[in-house]
Amino acid sequence: MERNPDKPTIFTIEKVIDETPTVRTLVFSDELLSKVLPGQFAMVWVPGVNELPMSIMISKEAGKAAFTIRKLGEASTALYNTKVGGYIGIRGPYGNSFTIMQGNLLLVGGGTGLVPLMRLLTFFKKNDKVTLLIGAKTKEEVFFEGLANQLLEKNQHQVIVTTDDGSHGEKGLVTNVVEKLVAETKFDAVYTCGPEKMMYKVVKLANKQEIPVEASLERMMKCGIGMCGSCCIGKELVCRDGTVFEGRSLLSNKEFGLTYRSKAGILENY
Repeated sequence: MERNPDKPTIFTIEKVIDETPTVRTLVFSDELLSKVLPGQFAMVWVPGVNELPMSIMISKEAGKAAFTIRKLGEASTALYNTKVGGYIGIRGPYGNSFTIMQGNLLLVGGGTGLVPLMRLLTFFKKNDKVTLLIGAKTKEEVFFEGLANQLLEKNQHQVIVTTDDGSHGEKGLVTNVVEKLVAETKFDAVYTCGPEKMMYKVVKLANKQEIPVEASLERMMKCGIGMCGSCCIGKELVCRDGTVFEGRSLLSNKEFGLTYRSKAGILENY
């Protein structure tokens, strides 16, 4: 019997992969989530703690899906600490997805924002040319570089890593590389996911060059189905109208890249 995506279902963690000292991937079996579109998310319940939204990571094993989590707040740290054999509850998948374009494609990811981009890589055709930019603060925070190269082995591609301190790859902000690339190369589409201030710069740079661009946003989500309004960005709800938004519409939104809402719903500046 197929499970009801709107009803919390309990799953058992089958494998834990340490990506960095603060990032882990938790693998579990679920046919439904193993086949989601890039950009979709699930609401994940950590028993006794809280529920939080998570992008759905790919798995090399059929019928399995995963969540890649950085320990930060109470709920994310509790999920990060879940061991093999531990239980989590899942609702979803929810949300829309990236538009699958063809040609010369640029992907820009930061932190766990790489998760939907890894899934997006699996939807490209063999004749697509793909450039993936990975932004991190230090060498020890870089992950998915090897996986990205494996996923793109049949494509003409390059994976470029930037670190703030220059300890791995190119030194500096990932947006500096974006600015250079979009000025020198004709791309057919740009995709981005990561910190909102980073995505704001990426969207502005792509829009300036008239390149179609889409961004997957993360905001405070409490329900995942458009009822609580916590994830609003202007008049849009990230859970219901996103998580993926087209670049021009984002730049017309007065909150994108400039403000965010706290858990109490108070508008704060970045």
